[in-house]
Amino acid sequence: MVNRQYYSARIGKNPEVVSFDLSMLSRLFQDIYLEFMSNDYFQEAFGYECIDDGKVLGKLGSDMEAQMFRALRKPNLWPIQNECLNYTEDDLFDVIELLHDWISKPTHGFEHTWNNCGWHYDRFDKEAGQKEFRDKINEIISEYKDGYELSEIGEILERGEQGLETLFEANLPTDEPENIEKRIEAAILKFRNYRSSLNDKHDAIRDLADVLEFLKSRIKKEKVITSNDESDLFNIANNFGIRHHNERQKTDFDQAIWYSWMFYYYLATIHACLRLINKADVDKSKNSDCF
Repeated sequence: MVNRQYYSARIGKNPEVVSFDLSMLSRLFQDIYLEFMSNDYFQEAFGYECIDDGKVLGKLGSDMEAQMFRALRKPNLWPIQNECLNYTEDDLFDVIELLHDWISKPTHGFEHTWNNCGWHYDRFDKEAGQKEFRDKINEIISEYKDGYELSEIGEILERGEQGLETLFEANLPTDEPENIEKRIEAAILKFRNYRSSLNDKHDAIRDLADVLEFLKSRIKKEKVITSNDESDLFNIANNFGIRHHNERQKTDFDQAIWYSWMFYYYLATIHACLRLINKADVDKSKNSDCF
């Protein structure tokens, strides 16, 4: 399908171009689900019907409704193609994540031609199926409300602020994966999870401030920023109710807006400091090689 804007969207006269509602998202999801079903991407999980052999069970057994309840602890979600139009937002996102776990691309089998029975597969590629599913789903959830995306591990996350989303994928030049890289990854997931509360976002900001605190000695040693700049960095976390809780804290601000700013501020600052530290190390190495 061609992915481009048409006339009224291009000239700004279509009010629906920015995003769409849950009802339309559910209809678009239904279409995607039926497409993957018709191409047998759920045959490994759900099984199939055969004219000769009857119901051939997949990995999930014979009671799909029970399997969905076991995974999500919610009734009335199956059959998906019928019930999805009545899903709540949480229901739909739960099912999308679940289907990401269940999908697999068929790669080898045979066509049972008798009475157009269909293809019966015995080999599947899970990663390829998940990639194709993510690509299709991300086309629609990116345009729902403020935008979401299905991550590589199958979790629905809030899409990054426009122009700043590259921070999520940028490499971190560090030799401290446990103290820096993994902590930053955990903070990003905590902040972007579509179910994250303001408390979760607060904790994610604090986690990034803690990473910056861990880098503090190296920042000072390499003199990558001035002492005044260093004071400004920690002023936000220390005086706006992020790292401490006392009567001197500033709490009279719109948390939903300012938490987002603080998060990206600290994430970008960590990236900048790591690169400045790395550059200082490289320069030292070059200078030592000259002697």
